[in-house]
Amino acid sequence: MAVKLDKMSRKELEALRADVDEAIVQRRKTERQEALAAAQKAAAEFGFSLDELTGKKGARGGAKASSAEPKYMNPENPTQTWTGKGRQPNWFKAAVEAGKSPESLEI
Repeated sequence: MAVKLDKMSRKELEALRADVDEAIVQRRKTERQEALAAAQKAAAEFGFSLDELTGKKGARGGAKASSAEPKYMNPENPTQTWTGKGRQPNWFKAAVEAGKSPESLEI
């Protein structure tokens, strides 16, 4: 799909960027769910739950998880996450101030 960016106004380009950012976030969520399902299926084939293999809470004989799971992810840098507890990271504050909703940043 070829998009003629040089023919678009700044407003149209910004709208396109917002749409692309949202599509990337949604695709990442979908791929994460698919990867999790595949990992659970693979673990089950060997007679384990995924929690048992990763040592998460509720696993038989596993150690308790020491920290909370991340709830939010920086769409510009997926390595930056936040649990939603404690002080808000700068990337989260900047995204909300730029008009993104906290729900759009959820993992």
